Amino acid sequence: MKPEWLRIMPPKEKFSEVKGIISSHRLNTVCQEAHCPNMSECWSSGTATFMLMGDTCTRGCRFCAVKTGKPGELDRTEPARLAKAIKELGVFDYVVLTSVDRDDLEDQGANHLAECIREIKKQYPGIIVEILIPDFRGDKELLRIIADAGPEVIAHNVETVERLQRKVRDYRANYMQSLSVLRNVKKLSRKIYTKTSIMLGLGEKEDEVIQAMKDLRAIDVNIITFGQYLRPSQKHLAVSEYVKPEKFKYYEEVANSLGFLYCASGPFVRSSYKAGELFLKGKING
Repeated sequence: MKPEWLRIMPPKEKFSEVKGIISSHRLNTVCQEAHCPNMSECWSSGTATFMLMGDTCTRGCRFCAVKTGKPGELDRTEPARLAKAIKELGVFDYVVLTSVDRDDLEDQGANHLAECIREIKKQYPGIIVEILIPDFRGDKELLRIIADAGPEVIAHNVETVERLQRKVRDYRANYMQSLSVLRNVKKLSRKIYTKTSIMLGLGEKEDEVIQAMKDLRAIDVNIITFGQYLRPSQKHLAVSEYVKPEKFKYYEEVANSLGFLYCASGPFVRSSYKAGELFLKGKING
């Protein structure tokens, strides 16, 4: 049974409007596909995190609710439809993008993601773009394509501590490869803020979480978030522990002491988290 602090906010009036806009432009959101517990809160406030390149991922991570299998062809109209949806939502200051993995494509979708960023930037020059990217199997040149498109924030999630990587993530993903992605972003541009996220409740130990934070700070990752892993279905990994709010607060304090610019830590926190976006907006525009 879930503890009392894991209560999801019921939807409000704006929720239906956001749902309608997303549906009318045939877009996907990680909010829906990953069963995000914050969907009600975010959509009710008029925001959503767009998931690009379809709703089917070529990876099979054992924590993730997104469909896995053989994706369809890329829709070249997606960048334009994305820009129109942003206009209707009235989100002109900060937009968050993510995507499925597309190992089936020669460039793993890097050029398509870059085109989405460029289209948004062209339509709304002052907007801040944060994009949560795949690992591109460690290919620095594909990462360069994303960086050259001009996002202010590039996120890539290590997801869990090093020991649990094989248990939790697809076999093509790994801890060191994810660290290399975040390290290479900084090598490509010191102006880009880097961000990552760790799920708690998968069987990790405190010293492993702290070591992961140290590893991330050693490569100058700027932002970190911690959230509770919630099992999407009986087919997915079971929850090992419902981490108490006090423990989330402790990890936030450790992150701050290690020099992260910002840490969001709480049961419902996900890699896209409004408080973190507000902080980054102030930092980038300040």
